Parts: sequence; structure tokens; C-alpha cells
Amino acid sequence: MAGRVSAAKALPGRLIAGGARLRPRRWRSGRRNRVLAALAFLGPGLIAANAGNDAGGIATYSAVGATYGYDLLWMMVLITISLIVVQEMAARMGAVTGKGLAELIREEYGVRWSLFATVSVLVANVGICISEFVGIGAALGLAGVPVQVSVPIAAAAVWLLLMRGSYRVAERVFVLMTIPFFAYPIAAVLARPEWGHVGKAIIAPSLHASHAYLFLFIATAGTTITPFMQLYVQSAVVERGVSTNELKAERSEVVTGSIFANVIALSIIIATGATLYVHGEHHISTAAQAAKALEPFAGRYAEVLFGIGLLGASLLAAAILPTTAAYVISETFGFEKGISRNPKEAPVFVATITVLIAIGAIVAIIPGLPVISLLIGVQVVNGALLPILLIFIWRLAASGELMGEYRNGRAFNVIAGFTVVATSTLSILLLAITFASIA
Repeated sequence: MAGRVSAAKALPGRLIAGGARLRPRRWRSGRRNRVLAALAFLGPGLIAANAGNDAGGIATYSAVGATYGYDLLWMMVLITISLIVVQEMAARMGAVTGKGLAELIREEYGVRWSLFATVSVLVANVGICISEFVGIGAALGLAGVPVQVSVPIAAAAVWLLLMRGSYRVAERVFVLMTIPFFAYPIAAVLARPEWGHVGKAIIAPSLHASHAYLFLFIATAGTTITPFMQLYVQSAVVERGVSTNELKAERSEVVTGSIFANVIALSIIIATGATLYVHGEHHISTAAQAAKALEPFAGRYAEVLFGIGLLGASLLAAAILPTTAAYVISETFGFEKGISRNPKEAPVFVATITVLIAIGAIVAIIPGLPVISLLIGVQVVNGALLPILLIFIWRLAASGELMGEYRNGRAFNVIAGFTVVATSTLSILLLAITFASIA
């Protein structure tokens, strides 16, 4: 008996039918643990980057493809690089300092500057929160569900997820909500675009001297590098307890999430350009029109698939936006914060989430809202306010006193500086053109 036991222990695995050797349970368990460990870091970076591909993002990218075809693809390359750098700085600051961005601004620059940044973020976040519930209504409207029914139910579901679930549960739900985005790259390929034209548009900038072009340009920047994304990433990294020892893995997650999100954005533009622009449909005003970009993949089910993707994207951002605003207000004034906290532990945090969800849902059910125009307009506001937050991120991440050996390197400083200057210039140009047209 002892000999058989020893021999069994010596075998690398036991035999099964056909002479195959089954791997030991310990090996399978170790492999499963490694997979789970890898998936554990598919968190803040992926969630935040894909939250930018929300209802407003889909509307903006669809409008870009329908209006200008592939002409704006070149800017997506630059925006992707800038997004990676900005998201990485936010995640790095969270891991190194253990504090959210609003808290750091208050400590390093004082209450006045912190309030200024907070108000700017709240203005943008309230608008986006409204647009997400508008997107939810538009998505379920494709199935014939009236917004007066769909939006309140969605608002209650998002609130319960955030208030009654743990942070880990909420985060996993957010990640699952990104799955419908995979339909867009497939649709872009099946639409059979002129790939030579696509390649040329990516590497050769095409500029148009018009207000509409600048409007969509800024909206694209605003929806791709959205202010709430950086705030969420940093606060989420802090809440997850990511340390400097895990910084390399978190960086990889941020880079992967940013690239994935912008591949989706590129695919939306290409699919829309190949299906709408080439057939002379240069204006999108309804969700049904935007859904045509998925027809090469889904055929007569395009509206259904688009509705599912739009619903998932809107729900994802509808949960992220109020949470980000709650982080910002709590960090600015030094209140308790955290998705896992109950109303007694973090009353201001919970109240902020509740109020923003309520405002978004109430405004979204107002009859006669111009859905697509509203979604794109909110992204323009985002783009105009973006430089304010980027300046703080840039300066804080470059501070040797605050970040020590983890401060920005030369390359990061250059790219971050370029992003700040470029977005600031675009914002000033938009304001100048807008005032000139009014005058």
C-alpha cells in the first residue's frame, strides 16, 4: 500500500481513458489563480476609458464618420497617445500618494483652486449624466419602450448597484458592460471600407476651415479624454488599495484599456464613414440612423445590437459619472467617501450620487429633447473644460516633492504639455468662433 501511495505521488498526473494524463488539481488551481490575478487588474483604466465611449461618445464618433468620412482619423492616433499618458499619470498619483486628485489639488494649491476645479468638473459631469440617461432612453426607445418607463427603472437600477453592492461587484459589472463594444470593429471590417483611404487618413492630417469641423474636433477630444475619466481612475486606484509595488501591472491595465477604447472609437468612425458618408447621409439626428453603421455585421438586427451597445455604454457611464462627482466633492471638502460606504458612514458621498442620478433621469424624460445634438453638445463642453483639469494633473504628476522618484519623466512631461496646450488652444478657438458668429 505504501509503495502504491509513493508511486502515485510521483506521477505528474493520473491516467484517464485513452492513456491521456490528467494534470493535477494543484496545477489547474494555480493556472486559474494566475488568470484571476490577471483579470483582477482589468479595472479602473479599462472602465474609465470605455466609459468615454458612452452615449455621447458613440453619437460624436458616428457624427464624425457621417459628416467627414475618414478625415478625422489622424487625430485619434494623437488622442490615444495623450489619453494613455494622462490616464497613467492619474493612476500613478493614486498609487503613490494614496489620495484622489481633488484631495491633492486642495492640499497642494488650496481650497480656492480646489473649488474652481470641482465646479468645472461638476458642470461637465451634470451634463454628461443627463446625456447618459438620454442615451438609455434612446437605446430602449428602439425597442418601443417609452423614456418615461425606461429611464426611471434604469436610474433605480444604477442607484441600487452603487448603494447596495460592494465596490468589487460594481467594478465587475462595469467591465462586463464593455462587451457589446466588440461589435464595432467587426462592423468596420464587414463594411468593406477603402482601406487605402483609411490608412492615408490616419497618417495624413486633413483639415477643414469651418465651425462644424472645429465643433466636432473639440467634441471628439472632449469625449475621448473626458475629465471624469482621470478623476475616476485616480480615486478608484486609491479605493482598490493599489500600491507602488503593483504600479507596473496598473500601468499595463491603463494602457490596454486606453488602446481598446480608442480602437472601438476608430471602428465607429470607420463603420459610419463606410455606411453613411459614402451614401450621402451626412447628418445623424436619431439613434436609428446611427445604428446603420452596424448593418454590415448585424443586418436587420442592427438596431437591436446598437440598442444593446448603447444601453450598456450609457449604463456604464451613468454609474461612473455620479460616483466620480461624489469622489470629487468628498475629496474637496474632506468628507468620507467610497462605494462600499453606507449613508451613515459617507452621507455626502451617497447624497451626491443620489442627486446626480435623479437630475439626469428627470431631465432625460422631458419630451422633445434633441437627442443627438444634446449628446454632442455636452462633449463640446467637456472639451472646453478639459484643459483646467489637465493642467493640475500635469503639474502634480511632475512634482518631485509630491511624487519623488515616481514623478514624470521628460517624455511624459512633453506629451502632457502638448495635450494641455492643444486642448487649451482648441477651447479658445471654439469660444472665439462662437462669439464671432453671435456678433
